[in-house]
Amino acid sequence: MKKKIPTFRTNEDAENFFSKEDLSVYDLSGAKPVQFEFKPKDRSINIRLSDDLLAAVRQKAEREGIPYQRFIRQALERAVSQGN
Repeated sequence: MKKKIPTFRTNEDAENFFSKEDLSVYDLSGAKPVQFEFKPKDRSINIRLSDDLLAAVRQKAEREGIPYQRFIRQALERAVSQGN
């Protein structure tokens, strides 16, 4: 049986753990891929949404564990990249 990854209090604690540990002995079955946002956000926009749509977006973003504005940005990026 593989070990469970501990919970970390700080990013520094997590970095120290992952830089030293052999991850092959840990259960990574619940891991999800993460996409980091490195590009600066140069523009701000306003968008009008129905209350129901905004509530659904916020709920879905919360389930994914990300802020709702990042969720919207990722949805837009996926939609644009699928057209290429």
